[in-house]
Amino acid sequence: MTHYIDIELKPTKELRENILLNQVYTAFHKRLYDLNSNNIGVSFPQYYLRLGKLFRIHAIKDVLEIFILEDWLGEYTKYCKISKILVVPQNVQHRNISRIQQNMSEAKLRRVIKRGNISQEEIKQYRIKMFQGGLDNPYVELKSMSNGQLHRRFIKFGDFQQNEIKGTFDLFGLSRNSTIPCF
Repeated sequence: MTHYIDIELKPTKELRENILLNQVYTAFHKRLYDLNSNNIGVSFPQYYLRLGKLFRIHAIKDVLEIFILEDWLGEYTKYCKISKILVVPQNVQHRNISRIQQNMSEAKLRRVIKRGNISQEEIKQYRIKMFQGGLDNPYVELKSMSNGQLHRRFIKFGDFQQNEIKGTFDLFGLSRNSTIPCF
């Protein structure tokens, strides 16, 4: 990852930060899907307890030039300050940013109930465990392009490391193995 683009979110009273981030991330995902790209990563440099107002896209220069050919942000462009393609600074740390999923979910419980092999007491215990083991990671709420349903994509930030690990990214710019530069 040699280059990056910063997208600084400019929320308003009508379009709050979290809603704007969800829309920008959805547009980013759609662009990756359209390009069928597996060599573009994303980071959130202002992440603390929430993902923050800075959305950073990482790749090599040629890939980013193709990525920005179209107005992929559409109507949300006016709520963002988009940088030019910039060079990643020297001697930065790296980390992987990936999706984390909860093992227990309401959908999984519904499937078990439908099979009919769980008692009312077991349902109650499952729900208690599900809520106790909930994720407190930051997340984006995306609208599925296939069925229109909203789903949360919880984000996990790996440990910092000195060396880059090259590899592929999913259509959300995330990877369990590949790293992105952090600065």
